[in-house]
Amino acid sequence: MSDFKGRHFEGEIVPWAVRWYCRYGISYRDLEQMMAERGVSVDHSTVYRWVQKCAPEIGKRLRWQWCCPRSTSWRVDETYVKVGGKWAYLYRAVDKHGNTIDFYLSPTRNTAAKRFLSKALNGLKEWETPTVINTDKAPIYGPALAELKVEGKCPEETEHRQVKYLNNVVEANHGKLKQLIRPVRGFKALKTAYATINGFEVMPALRKGQASSFNITRDMQGEARLVERAFNVGPGALAEAVQFISQQLELQDA
Repeated sequence: MSDFKGRHFEGEIVPWAVRWYCRYGISYRDLEQMMAERGVSVDHSTVYRWVQKCAPEIGKRLRWQWCCPRSTSWRVDETYVKVGGKWAYLYRAVDKHGNTIDFYLSPTRNTAAKRFLSKALNGLKEWETPTVINTDKAPIYGPALAELKVEGKCPEETEHRQVKYLNNVVEANHGKLKQLIRPVRGFKALKTAYATINGFEVMPALRKGQASSFNITRDMQGEARLVERAFNVGPGALAEAVQFISQQLELQDA
């Protein structure tokens, strides 16, 4: 049953709005007008509540589908996000191909690097654990990795490398994320910032094809269906796959 059954807005409307907001970097008011053009009358404050509720759920429910490193060579760096008029630290990790691995938002810098790396390393399969973690020259990463190795949370053989140009891939990724954040014009609280950035991280990951194995039609509609299925909207994956195969067979026979 759909997670939105019995609500004023049912079906694909809620995940559709949340996906658009997190994918294209538009303001809530712009999205309100875009939806009005398509016959859906909804206030921008309602869309805001949808994003706060559903964006973290998208990340949580699709995590096992998109959050799987395709390379054991990682690039780790931090950038800054304004929350409540103050700068917060956003730690991010991608693999050498630019695929998103994980992120962590912290109001302080002390011990944040260790907490982030511990989060990113948690739950990885043996073949997914990094052989190399490349960072900038910040002195916080070396001790953090050393402590994680002592605690058994990071493999002993993982190399910590500090080569500036190798982090170009994650720094370029920061720029794309900032394009999505810019229309927000600053977050008011850490909780709302984390919820929104969760969506901003997941949707570009899907756009990069990180869940392509679960995108049945391998196109934009398949990406949209991926998000809708996470909220039990429409047919299940098996039924959709059977329908897609039947359509392909019909096209071949035509």
